[in-house]
Amino acid sequence: GARAFDARIRRELGLGASDPPVEYSAELKFDGLAINLRYERGVLVRAATRGDGEVGEDVTPNARTIRSIPLRLQGSAAAALEVRGEVFLRRADFDRINERQREQGEKVFVNPRNAAAGFLRQLDTHATATRPLSFYAYGLGEVVGWAVPQTHSGVLDALAALGVPVSTERRRAAGAEELVEYHRAIATHRDSLPFDIDGVVYKVDRLDLQRELGFVSREPRWAVAHKYPPQEELTQVTGIDIQVGRTGKITPVARLTPVFVGGVTVSNATLHNEDYIRALGLMIGDTVIVRRAGDVIPQIVAVLP
Repeated sequence: GARAFDARIRRELGLGASDPPVEYSAELKFDGLAINLRYERGVLVRAATRGDGEVGEDVTPNARTIRSIPLRLQGSAAAALEVRGEVFLRRADFDRINERQREQGEKVFVNPRNAAAGFLRQLDTHATATRPLSFYAYGLGEVVGWAVPQTHSGVLDALAALGVPVSTERRRAAGAEELVEYHRAIATHRDSLPFDIDGVVYKVDRLDLQRELGFVSREPRWAVAHKYPPQEELTQVTGIDIQVGRTGKITPVARLTPVFVGGVTVSNATLHNEDYIRALGLMIGDTVIVRRAGDVIPQIVAVLP
C-alpha cells in the first residue's frame, strides 16, 4: 500500500531519513473509460479512447454530446493541449437507464463502466446524447504553447480554471501517513459518492521528480493505485422466496450461496418483480453477478449462462 510506495519512491530518489516527506497528489481512481481530449487554440478537435495505450478509437462526435466536456477552454489559445481523463456514468443515471431498459424489454447493463463504454462507442450520436455520461480530467497528454505548472496538483487546478471538470475529492499529501489517512477517509464515504471508484491513486506531485523516476514498461514508476474490495462477486442462486411488504406489494428475493461483497456477507438479493426475473432469464442454480454499492440492497445484475 501507501507505505511501501512511499518507501520505494524515497529509495529511488535517494532520500534519507532526515530528508523532508515527499509531496504526493492523492485522488480517486474512477471506474470508467480513459479518454484523451485534444484542444487546439482552445477548441476541442478530437477525442479518442486511450485503447491499449497505443491506438485509441476516435469518439469525437460522441464526446461532443457529453455535457461536462467543454467544447472550448476558457482563456487558453495554446496550439495544442491534450487533456486526459475518465468518462463514467453516475450511479443514479445508471439505475435509471437500467430501469428504462427493463421496461422496454431490452437487456440491462451489468455495471456503470460497461454501460459508459457502450454509450461512448455508439455509432448513433443522438443516442449517446440522451445518455447522461460524465467526465473528470486527471492529467495531460501532449502540450504545445501552454505553460505547464510544476506540480500535478497545480496541473489539475489549472485545468479546472480552464473550465475542465476535475474532481474535488483530491488532496496533496505529505509522506506515507497522509496517504494512508486519505485512503481511509475515502473508504468511509466511498458508498456515498455519486459514482463508482475502484480505489485511489497516489502520484508524486512534482513533475520534475516524475520525470526523474520515469516509466517501467509503460507503467509510471511515480504513481500507484490502491484498490478497495470489489463491489461485485459471483455466486449461485439456491432458491427464490416471496416477500410481502406492508402495502401488500409482492417482491421476489433470491437466496444466494453466501458471498463477501463490498465489505459484507450477502446471502440474498432483491429481484424487484416477475418481469425482472424474466428479463434476467434467471433460474434456480444459476451463477449470477451480485452487486452491492452504497447501502443499497444487494442486486443481481447479470446471469452467467
